[in-house]
Amino acid sequence: MTHEDMGGGIGEGMDDPRAQAEGEVSMARLALEDGETGHAAAHVAAALAHDPALPEAHEMLARLLAGPGGGPDLFPVDEPVFLGTALARAHALAARGEYVPALRLLISVQRHEPGGRWAHVPWVLDPELPGRIPPGELCSLVSLLASGLPGTVPEDGREALLPYVVLVRGALRAHPDDASLLWLASLLLRRVGEAEEAVELAVRSYALAPSFQAALAEGYACRDLQRWPEAERAMVRALEHDPANLALYTDIGEMLHSSGRPQEGLEWVERALRREPRHPNAYPTACGMRFERDGDVRHLVELADHLRDDPGNEHGDAVLGEQCGLRLWLGRVPGPTESVIDVLYQMVEREEVPAGGELTVSAPEPPSALLAFSLVAPGFALTIADAPDPDARLTVPEVYAHGPVRGVTRRVWRYEGMTAVPAVPPPSREALESIAAVATLRWPHLPAAYDHAVRLSGLSLGDLLGVLVHPPLSPYGEPAAVPLWIRQVQAWACLGIAHHQAGQPWAESERRSVLTDLAYGPEDWVTEAALLGMIATAWMDPDAREDVAELVAWRYLAAVEASKTRPVTILGSLAALVLATPGMHPDVRALATEE
Repeated sequence: MTHEDMGGGIGEGMDDPRAQAEGEVSMARLALEDGETGHAAAHVAAALAHDPALPEAHEMLARLLAGPGGGPDLFPVDEPVFLGTALARAHALAARGEYVPALRLLISVQRHEPGGRWAHVPWVLDPELPGRIPPGELCSLVSLLASGLPGTVPEDGREALLPYVVLVRGALRAHPDDASLLWLASLLLRRVGEAEEAVELAVRSYALAPSFQAALAEGYACRDLQRWPEAERAMVRALEHDPANLALYTDIGEMLHSSGRPQEGLEWVERALRREPRHPNAYPTACGMRFERDGDVRHLVELADHLRDDPGNEHGDAVLGEQCGLRLWLGRVPGPTESVIDVLYQMVEREEVPAGGELTVSAPEPPSALLAFSLVAPGFALTIADAPDPDARLTVPEVYAHGPVRGVTRRVWRYEGMTAVPAVPPPSREALESIAAVATLRWPHLPAAYDHAVRLSGLSLGDLLGVLVHPPLSPYGEPAAVPLWIRQVQAWACLGIAHHQAGQPWAESERRSVLTDLAYGPEDWVTEAALLGMIATAWMDPDAREDVAELVAWRYLAAVEASKTRPVTILGSLAALVLATPGMHPDVRALATEE
């Protein structure tokens, strides 16, 4: 079904839907006067798509239906179906008293565009309509509508559904003892925020004819009201009608978890897994609950592995997103913590960034942080007072002889005394545009970020290195957003490097070599971004996990050692990266947990 405007004409180019609809009606009148019934019908359909309740459109529709050849066939629903044509056909069917197919078509439009006021028309709101439809057909229609709605319709989307609620309540008055209609009405009303009424309807249905559906409807409605004991009893009662329903085991587990009983909730989910170890609902839920219980990222990595074998599992993807979404590096880039950025924020907050001045920093801070400051306050002269040991300007192998990395060959920053300058040339315009297009603040979860970054795989390695120190201009209007924008760009660039020559086995690959050099180079935000590229690779490639865990651990331990004698501004972020790494040594993970 499409919402494409087939009419055009007078309404074309207008922003006001009502004005567009009125223009289409005017074109319909002209077409009808010329005897072009088909064109007139197309314009009426377009008018209804713009303003489904416009009286003039319905008057014009009535004229067409009353004329020669008038009827639903004026509005064929061949594929692809234009949304306005489907609306017009539904109204034409209703005009002939064919209410069931009319409502079925109208509901299909509602499912396609849930926010539209498609049903706000007199014949749907007619209080006599429910009595004209057999209960069985009403049940089928309510089921069709409810199955196309989310578990809870957002408040701003409920008004569009009001005519169906009126219809259902009228149907209940007409058929008060229809058990199936009662529990179906309960499901619909719960979705539109009427949970109290939904409970009452489900209880009435179960009293008339005990059923799995009625008990479940009561359980869901009580859950929405956070009436946890009632919800549990109703769900367990539903399970008595269908003991093999493993999805319901999962629902009970999730409900108990939400009610503050996480261990009991996990036990319910694990009961389902004992019957079906890779159940599409229970397995993802168990992974999420286990991660919440002990914070070990291996549970989420196991879920990611599972989703590669079951890529259409929307529930599993939602669980992974829920657990990753707000966590550092798993779902978003951490904010900066440098003192120079604090000064920058203070200046921006006072809404006065001086045209010039001097700022002295006690010790070297990440060059990327100084870059962010200079982009917002270009007139300032930055001075580094001293470089305490271990020197942040040096690479990790230059400071510590032990560890898995013996030397660094690629650098994106080099130092001239205390001043860091880019060591690579600027990237191409294409690279800047490509990075800017993907550098969103958050990603649903790390595998999604890795997959999304494949869009950068066509860029040269030189371009990807270049954007690390020559970032595109921030698209955000606020100067305070510049530091985080740079961190986003660097994260995505390193995720792009993780796709460089992806056919090479990780251990011998150029992408490993590049990311290792960046991670073990001079202390910088690039350090973090490079580790992220490694970690994302490890999530996707089990063969890389042991190596990546070692590389991340040693880089973090070097930062911990350095922090004993000088500030390490990225230490907290490195700890978050440790906790995001598959197969991390328990002792290193425990140390990072304390950070």
